[in-house]
Amino acid sequence: MSALEIRDIHKRYGEVETLKGIDIALESGEFLVLLGSSGCGKSTLLNIIAGLAEPSGGDILIGEQSILGAHPKDRDIAMVFQSYALYPNMSVARNIGFGLEMRKVPAAERDKAVRETARLLQIENLLDRKPSQLSGGQRQRVAIGRALVRNPEVFLFDEPLSNLDAKLRMEMRTELKRLHQMLKTTVVYVTHDQIEAMTLATRIAVMRDGRIEQLGTPEDIYDRPATLYVAGFVGSPPMNILDAETTGSGLKLAGSGEMLPLPATLRNAAAGRRVKIGIRPEALRLAEADASGIRLAARVEVMELTGPELVTTAKIGEERITACLPPRTAITSGSAHVFSFDEAALHLFDPESGRSLLTA
Repeated sequence: MSALEIRDIHKRYGEVETLKGIDIALESGEFLVLLGSSGCGKSTLLNIIAGLAEPSGGDILIGEQSILGAHPKDRDIAMVFQSYALYPNMSVARNIGFGLEMRKVPAAERDKAVRETARLLQIENLLDRKPSQLSGGQRQRVAIGRALVRNPEVFLFDEPLSNLDAKLRMEMRTELKRLHQMLKTTVVYVTHDQIEAMTLATRIAVMRDGRIEQLGTPEDIYDRPATLYVAGFVGSPPMNILDAETTGSGLKLAGSGEMLPLPATLRNAAAGRRVKIGIRPEALRLAEADASGIRLAARVEVMELTGPELVTTAKIGEERITACLPPRTAITSGSAHVFSFDEAALHLFDPESGRSLLTA
């Protein structure tokens, strides 16, 4: 039985359709991340689940029971907002326990639940403070605690880390991961940050223009992107995409005329078929004299040392590729090199539909 089921959800605002038939079934304890750029419909979908907006069509079920039409407070859902939404005049303890207070939970039981939640979030020493006396990370912990103390069926997170600096975001990602592993709660989490998606999710729904472009595990999304959009959106730096066409003997790169071996999936393709080739930057390496794999000759343009890797931009004919190399790699701007990669790292896409030719 699914903990949460989203059935053919549509949402229209006048003539504009922002959600175009969303179907997702979540088992109990899953951590689903809705990933996409601004305007793709991910927050609209979250608001429909929460009861803050009504769909134009479709249904939302929790434990096989439709929750459409139910008031948000009756949906057994807790939501953590981007803005924290804490009551400034209340202490941390009262902020965490306010929902229980509204439900007339006895004071002793409420106090016990608040202290247990504070212990889980490691904020026991903050219970007497006001939100104005807290850092951003501490405020976010309080907001999470207010949701956690209710022990709901489903947790909803709307870009909860976007207001934090990079160090705090990393710390809170770790904290959220720890809590999920400990409590095994069902979570729907909205973000445009692919690092958050990859590190937190058990499954990711990549959204685009009101539709799900791909739904799968982080490994599926990264290693087997179903479309050009997913390939370019997930990954930092993004996947290299090159134009090519089939010939009788292989794949001919449009920018340089360089030939690559023809993958098995295209062995029966007619000569002259246009394709898009995808190669992850981290799949590329400098080819030694005896290196195996597919080889590409390129001229280095720019090198950027990030610490753990040397991000290198090079030109193949008129097209550019990015390679993530070891930090001490001996290359210089303007030098010509041969890069290599394994055939398993080669992705193929149809240029018209954008769909992967490896999963078609």
